[in-house]
Amino acid sequence: MSDLRFQQPDGDATLKDWQYVHNVIIPTHILSLEEVRERSERHHLEIAYLNDALVGCSTVRPPADDTMTATVIARVLASHRGQGFGDALYARGLHRARELGARVIETVVLSSNEDGLRFAQKHGFVETERYLLPGDTIPWIDLRLS
Repeated sequence: MSDLRFQQPDGDATLKDWQYVHNVIIPTHILSLEEVRERSERHHLEIAYLNDALVGCSTVRPPADDTMTATVIARVLASHRGQGFGDALYARGLHRARELGARVIETVVLSSNEDGLRFAQKHGFVETERYLLPGDTIPWIDLRLS
């Protein structure tokens, strides 16, 4: 894992890498490049590479209210799961959220992403809510770090 590197998107090529991982893991909510650009202005985004291979991405939604709740999401492509990359992305996201003043950490997982749900639960997250967004058929799961 010493060849694992992290990068904030800094142009269309890296924004497209982040977009690719997001859209593969969340096929029910495909983002356009313009939507990813907009997210990169509001959230802290990172991409993980092993040597030059794209491994995953993360999102940290900063605390935005009195609850000081941040959302940390780590996504790893299926071919790279089970090798500690999710742990590394999550640890970096958690650190960033705390740097931004978060006192409460949440995450969100598409219910069809069983690996992601297991990962969140293994890291101490507890389900708080399941819901469908308008037009969706697969529920989202909100979880909070206990």
